[in-house]
Amino acid sequence: EKHARLDKTTTIYSPHVIILEGIFALHDQRVTDMLDMKIFAEADADLCLSRRILRDVRERGRDIEGCVKQWFAFVKPNFHKFVEPQRMVAEQTDIIVPRGIENKVAISMVSDQILKTLHHKSRLHQLELKRLGKVAENNPLSRNVIIVQHTNQIRGINTLLMNPEIDREDFIFYFDRLAVMLVEHGTDAGMRYKPFVVDTPVPGRQYRGLQLDGEPSAIVILRGGSCLETGLKRVLPDCRTGRMLIQTNYRTGEPELHFHSIAPDISEHNCVLLLDPQMSSGGAALMSVRVLLDHGVPQDRIVFVTYMAGKNGLNRLMTVYPAIKVVVCRIVEDMEFRWVESKYLGC
Repeated sequence: EKHARLDKTTTIYSPHVIILEGIFALHDQRVTDMLDMKIFAEADADLCLSRRILRDVRERGRDIEGCVKQWFAFVKPNFHKFVEPQRMVAEQTDIIVPRGIENKVAISMVSDQILKTLHHKSRLHQLELKRLGKVAENNPLSRNVIIVQHTNQIRGINTLLMNPEIDREDFIFYFDRLAVMLVEHGTDAGMRYKPFVVDTPVPGRQYRGLQLDGEPSAIVILRGGSCLETGLKRVLPDCRTGRMLIQTNYRTGEPELHFHSIAPDISEHNCVLLLDPQMSSGGAALMSVRVLLDHGVPQDRIVFVTYMAGKNGLNRLMTVYPAIKVVVCRIVEDMEFRWVESKYLGC
């Protein structure tokens, strides 16, 4: 019972360093193949025995004689059989650390190697983004990218929104109107319906219509996505809403997930709207879709709703996740400053 696995796993996003620790950490090659560094912490046998006696006597109520018997009958033989062979794994590739925390030289070597590995992986990530950008430059937009038709009304609203002299109150009013249209296009693109018949007020008359086939939900990508929430609530008043906080690391340019709150049954929802008013490189969009996929949401049920996006960012997103849908009002320069949330939120 004490060694049973948990019935669920916890997914961790954007960690810089993951440390796997345990007496069998280097035992399974399937695990060691995924490690960037393998370290074997070595201690003298007498020190191990003395630590074990102190622990078992103080914390577990055992006597010294029983501890020594268990050491020679089970612990030491099994150490040589299962644990010591892992020393060879670390010896062949990375590092063996004797004397534990007292070994300042070894700790410095480990720290330096971790920093080098992080820098190398960051460069590989940036190169991959550039590769996707070059692939996307001349590619036409996917058919799953839905650009809102620019009627005279929408052109008029865009003219007001892009006027730097517009008052914040007016900006919020007109942006909310546009947000309603964007969310409506998002629901049209992603919602699934089933036939439904209702009795009309006219006696004997029925109307054969449609009904939502399941529950919709939305994820607000903080902080900008909150600009689209008013529009969401006007279209879907009872829509369950989650949150993600994704920020770009200014040192590496990589997106990092700092917080997420998502419904536990989101994989069963009819459609999930991802809300973010601006998309530039596509890094935050890629991360948000990845999080939803890890929570069991199929690609074809995800709709990314945004006011404006860069073409390369859109193509990066659609290259990696071709089955999702994107609703966008304007195609702009890829690295345009995120001015919408600043104007809407006033800070």
